Formats: sequence, C-alpha cells, structure tokens
Amino acid sequence: MRHVAGIDVGSTYTKVAIMNEEGELVSRHMLPTGFKLTQVSRIVFEQALQKADLNEEDIEYVVSTGYGRHQVDFKDVSVTDLTSASRGAHWFFPETRTVLDIGGQTMKACKMDEKAKVKSFRLNDKCAAGTGAFLEKTARYMNFETEEIGDLADTSTKEVEISGVCAVFAESEVINQLSLSSKPADIMHGAMVSLVGRSFQLMRRVKMEPHYTLVGGIMRFPTMVKALKEKLGEEVVSVPSDDMSQYVGAIGCAVLGKQRLAKLERGNNE
Repeated sequence: MRHVAGIDVGSTYTKVAIMNEEGELVSRHMLPTGFKLTQVSRIVFEQALQKADLNEEDIEYVVSTGYGRHQVDFKDVSVTDLTSASRGAHWFFPETRTVLDIGGQTMKACKMDEKAKVKSFRLNDKCAAGTGAFLEKTARYMNFETEEIGDLADTSTKEVEISGVCAVFAESEVINQLSLSSKPADIMHGAMVSLVGRSFQLMRRVKMEPHYTLVGGIMRFPTMVKALKEKLGEEVVSVPSDDMSQYVGAIGCAVLGKQRLAKLERGNNE
C-alpha cells in the first residue's frame, strides 16, 4: 500500500503524520524543534516510519508546512500553515467553517468553504501576547515550567484579570497580582482568558462562521479550551482529542499530499 507524509516544522515542536492511500492515519510522531530544523525534520520522519514499520521508499509524496517548511530537504512541496490547518481541520471535522490555530509563536484564524479552501484569514504574529509564548512567560515569572501550565490552570477557582496588552508587561502584572496574594493558578487562568479575548477579536476579523475548530499546541490545556467554548458557544466548537490538535497541520499536509499524488497520476495517464 502506498503512503504519503506531512511534516509540520513549528516554532516549538516538529510533527509528522503518515497516511495511507485510503486516507487513514497510520503513524504520527513529534519532537521539540530546536534550532537544527533540517536535522529534526529527518529524525521525526524516520521515527514515524519506524512506528508504522515502513521504509522511506514506501512514502511516495511529502508535503511540509510551518515556519521551517523550507528546511525540509526531502519534501516534494511546501504549503502555508493556513492551507495545512484548513485541510487538517476538514479531515477531522468536515463541517468546519472557521479555524483558530494558536501555537507557540503565532495565532491564526481563517474562514473556509465546504471544500476546505481558505476564504479569508488574519494573523497575529507580531506580539507574543497573542500566542502560547504569553502563557509560557506568565508561568516562568511564577517559577513554573511550561509542562505545568495545564495542571496549574485546572486548579483555579477564579480568574484574575491580566490585560495581555503586551507580553513584556506581563511580568509587572504578575508581580502585582502576587503581591495582592492572588493564587498562581488564578493568575494563569486570567492569562488564558486574556488570550481567549485576543483570539476572539482575530476570529471576528475574518467574519467567523460556525462550525469552529480549535487547533494548535495551546488546545492541549483544558482550561483554555473551556474558556474558548464558553466564548464561542460549546455546541458549535470542536477540538481534536488528546494531543491530536498539535498534529492538525501535519495531517493537513498528508491530505494534500494524497490529493496531489492522485492528480499527478491522472495527468500521467491522460
């Protein structure tokens, strides 16, 4: 059976998804990106192959995305984050019309049609206050690690207002709240609510329409997902389960790889 692969070289993690010709996900793997983008792309790809008991020769088409997409030296083609996210969201939830993607360094919103074609989009990649980095900085100011963000926020009993105007100013806000005896968990909850507010503004700018799909590494935090669902309306919001929200871009690449491979074959047979 033939296979295709999608590779998402993000600012924080690099993800690989391998799909067979039936459109089934047969393997996935993820590692921290680091600074050697070409090398980590190869390592993650090879480890994903091992999980599926496949060889590189079994992969007939490779599509890359993410900020390091051009550093994947074995790709057949590269696509933008918006394109891969829309195709990946459609693979999970075909009813999707608006996608919100929050990663470590960027926030993106796009509206798409029933065929997963992007109709409008907006990016917020100029300030860390609109990205996962805002939560990481907030945690670091309180001496918590990134891995502790989810568990910390889950113990919150109320939210503490954090303006989120700028990640640089977050430290002074956190210090002020701590001096008022605010609990770290409540401060983190407040930071997430602030991020939700920014993401909602971005979605409004693309003239968002339900159904909404939430993707990206930040969606692994239940408190963040809960806050977004309360803002948008839980009945029209979907989130891939477990850690799959981090793989949406890679899966979208695999879907595109499958489609482009089929198109090439049709062209050769005409």
